[in-house]
Amino acid sequence: MERKTLIFASGNKGKIREAAEILEGRYTIISAAEAGFTEEVEETGTSFRENSLLKSQAIWEALGRDCFSDDSGLEVDALGGAPGIYSARYAGEDKNFESNIDKVLAQMEGVSQRRARFRCCVTLMLGGQPHFFDGTLEGEIGLERRGSQGFGYDPVFIPDIIAPGVANTQRLTIAEISEEAKNRISHRAQALAAMTAFLRSQPQDAMTARHREADKKAPAEGRADKPTPCRNKA
Repeated sequence: MERKTLIFASGNKGKIREAAEILEGRYTIISAAEAGFTEEVEETGTSFRENSLLKSQAIWEALGRDCFSDDSGLEVDALGGAPGIYSARYAGEDKNFESNIDKVLAQMEGVSQRRARFRCCVTLMLGGQPHFFDGTLEGEIGLERRGSQGFGYDPVFIPDIIAPGVANTQRLTIAEISEEAKNRISHRAQALAAMTAFLRSQPQDAMTARHREADKKAPAEGRADKPTPCRNKA
């Protein structure tokens, strides 16, 4: 059976690669740009869920295509939950993660309570209706960078587990484990697994039918009939 295509409303190459690997064999993942959407969606929400919804809604309103988006970040208890929704631009609008890590390590210098977590909210937009899926990876902030895998804050994040149900006794950072191992435990993997389970529960031809109907209705420059904005209950 032909694999269905889902648009990932992201321009983050690391996230796109990770999602494609997690969903490999189930769906063909294309980026927003590959689908013809190149606008920068302003993340004005006050939670991961709100920002994730904004991105999925933008794709649906412009293209009338089923899609999904995520918003995710690092929450450090000693920093009051920061960087949180500002994780990508914590040290500035240029979204430089080396600078972001430098800032977190500087703020955590001398701090013994280093508990933290990666949190992710995925919004799947089907037929203009949003469905939300969450994932969390608990751990702590290391004292220094270690490892060369992954992206973002991975070099300073020590997860509690190294595989499902297996404690991280060696205290490896996410950047010190393989991408395959990361994709079995990450916050994004958890949220995408929940999304995949939901999609499998849908009629097999439901997404294809929606795509065909959207293509019939949507003008060349995007949809004319936009869905009613959803009220976030995060």
